[in-house]
Amino acid sequence: MNVIVVGCGRVGSQLATLLSIEGHNVVVIDKSAEAFRRLGTIFNGVTIKGLGFDEDVLEEAGIREAHAFAAVTNLDNTNLMAAEVARKIFGVQHVVARLYNPQRERTYQQLGLDYVCGTTLVAEVLLDKIKVGHGHHVSALGDVEIVQFKASAAVEGKRVGDIEIARRFRIAAISRGDEMFVPEPEAVLHAGDIVMASVKEEAFGKIERYMEE
Repeated sequence: MNVIVVGCGRVGSQLATLLSIEGHNVVVIDKSAEAFRRLGTIFNGVTIKGLGFDEDVLEEAGIREAHAFAAVTNLDNTNLMAAEVARKIFGVQHVVARLYNPQRERTYQQLGLDYVCGTTLVAEVLLDKIKVGHGHHVSALGDVEIVQFKASAAVEGKRVGDIEIARRFRIAAISRGDEMFVPEPEAVLHAGDIVMASVKEEAFGKIERYMEE
């Protein structure tokens, strides 16, 4: 199956990688070439820098031979535009778009778009299948995700308050051996701790070093 994925964020990169592993022909489009670093070494598809609703970019991606198209950027307007171009201009049979803002749901429904809301996407559809980066999704609300990960050596000796980021990254619980506790800001972290935390999608790049590979 030929699949085009627009958006190489945490969800898009993992979706593309999973499709690639399953043997599908995958093309990933993102406006930032840096985003493709998320794909890792096991992805064997094609990457194209550009806008997912640009017809020339889509032609380059082989959209006329595409069996499926997924618009999963972190912008609802971009996903909406890309999905509409793929469906109405190029006639792709299976088009799905990610929806962040539930208030836009009616618009997606009126246009007859197949979509998944952020919460449903992460917590229900992909919970059992997706490992994003080095953290596991537990749940999500919009662009705030609840993740669980094994702490890397980068946290050794650091206090919880040292690595938390106001309004972007907060540690809720730590499991260490047979002990599970809700940490105070002064609590000291150790490599190998299992950490449960809430994090905004934009902050993942700043905390990935704390997640064991």
